[in-house]
Amino acid sequence: MSWNPALDPSIPMGDEVDSIAAVIIPRARDLGGFEVRRALPSAQRQMVGPFIFFDQMGPAEFLTGQGVDVRPHPHIGLATVTYLLRGRMHHRDSLGTDAWIAPGEVNLMVAGHGITHSERMDGPARQAPQSLFGLQTWLALPKAHEDDPAAFHNAPASALPELEGEGKHLRLILGHGWGERAPVPLHSETLYADATLAPHAALPLPDDHEDRGIYILKGEVTVAGQTFPAGQMLVFRPGDRVSVKAGAEGARLMILGGATMDGPRHIWWNFVASSKERIEAAKEAWRAGDWAHGRFHLPPNDNAEFIPAPER
Repeated sequence: MSWNPALDPSIPMGDEVDSIAAVIIPRARDLGGFEVRRALPSAQRQMVGPFIFFDQMGPAEFLTGQGVDVRPHPHIGLATVTYLLRGRMHHRDSLGTDAWIAPGEVNLMVAGHGITHSERMDGPARQAPQSLFGLQTWLALPKAHEDDPAAFHNAPASALPELEGEGKHLRLILGHGWGERAPVPLHSETLYADATLAPHAALPLPDDHEDRGIYILKGEVTVAGQTFPAGQMLVFRPGDRVSVKAGAEGARLMILGGATMDGPRHIWWNFVASSKERIEAAKEAWRAGDWAHGRFHLPPNDNAEFIPAPER
């Protein structure tokens, strides 16, 4: 569900990262009939807490017979988080996971030393029109966990803490905040939430996370007297008390953050690592294509094809 950041000269790599607070305007790419808007990494920030990629998928409408069709591809050194607002996607991975991702669920796939997965809207679902709208984010893994075994975790919407009152509805997706904790296990301190605000409702952000940001999905918000429309990410300074107020039409926000990562990361294609050597080793392993005995394996139920590594 991604394009190769190494081919985008606006993205800083390694220690070229700026750490100041920022307003980020996502970059858009058409990925075969639907748009992905990427806020992280950006020229202003590589990460917010552990979040190193932040993509808005859609909204998109597909005609009968059409849909997302991402062939098996590899990851290392990260955990992917898929959170859908509308539509369903079929996830298969090299652990043998074969599951449909539904709106409101949390699906966290830990790549660690290496995992391969595919994302499709296939089977009987293609016999009717489909829609897709959601977020896919990548969490960088701390250095101590970069080579952990791969894993997959799912939490249904009913298992996620929800808070409501004073014109606010909030679902905690990952980590902790507002006195609640989400059930999915993590490798570092994280904050990730979905908040819907009624017109002029205000939401204070937790002050117990070093890094904090918001992504405005719908409506507009005012922060410290400035108004920001949908489609922007705001990153706040550590330690500041921050409250976000919705505009006259209300707003929907994704709140993200957590502990600052233990150093910048190198990014190449779908690989994230603390060193170039780790990236090079993963490149060689994927290009070798030894699915039976090598580092990477294809999903058992989706092993007829795969995405080759880019030339660069």
